[in-house]
Amino acid sequence: MTMARRRLLALASRLQRRAPATQSWRRAPPRFLSTAASGPLVRLNSPPFARPATRSPASSPWDRFGGGQKRTVFIQTQSTPNPQSLMFYPGKPVMEVGSSDFPNARTAMTSPLAKALFAIDGVTRVFFGSDFVTVTKSEETSWDYLKPEIFAAIMDFYSSGQPLFLDSNAAASMDTTIHEDDSEIVAMIKELLETRIRPAVQDDGGDIEYRGFDPESGIVKLKMQGACSGCPSSSVTLKSGIENMLMHYVPEVKAVEQEFDGDEEAELAGQME
Repeated sequence: MTMARRRLLALASRLQRRAPATQSWRRAPPRFLSTAASGPLVRLNSPPFARPATRSPASSPWDRFGGGQKRTVFIQTQSTPNPQSLMFYPGKPVMEVGSSDFPNARTAMTSPLAKALFAIDGVTRVFFGSDFVTVTKSEETSWDYLKPEIFAAIMDFYSSGQPLFLDSNAAASMDTTIHEDDSEIVAMIKELLETRIRPAVQDDGGDIEYRGFDPESGIVKLKMQGACSGCPSSSVTLKSGIENMLMHYVPEVKAVEQEFDGDEEAELAGQME
């Protein structure tokens, strides 16, 4: 019994010499956890959260659209009254003056961005506003499919440094410009369209184009553009909103009619059938 006790005392003495009493054993913190001095985001720069300094060209799904170049465009979207149209805000000016409407791919040949958007299967119309791009799709196409493709097309355009239009002289529509030979009635109509009506219509991702005024019948002819073209509520906007305002401020105006281009008339006739 005495011998066993001596052995236990000798073992305890050796253990004390190996681990001094002034130190206490403690589990070392993981390398990737942050400390109060270094901040809570340091762990993102340490394993297992750290990312390699260089990336291979195929490491990102977006790289296939631009060869792995850095993206600096943050795009936001906004819905419109037309369920088939969506507004895309690139965070940069789009049109410096006026607006531009592309009802089909043929009319988009003058703009690299519009041409790239029409190259996406399912896009049927493109519209440029002051700081947004409105894209209209076909009914059978899903936005879940189109959005990534549209994002990539817009980012590629702003990264390329290309001009918005190949012919800058034909870039913006100046339909509401008041000319010297315009009558007082026409000048008042254009001013109302430009200052009161157009900003409200552009907030919904569309625009209007002045096509003329007939002084004998008192009819103002307008063309709806962007999200307003083909929108289920466009006729209500035209009659209850635009027509009432013009008739209120310009008594000579008796009605407002919507005009269509040849392709749009054929498409509308096909939908009615």
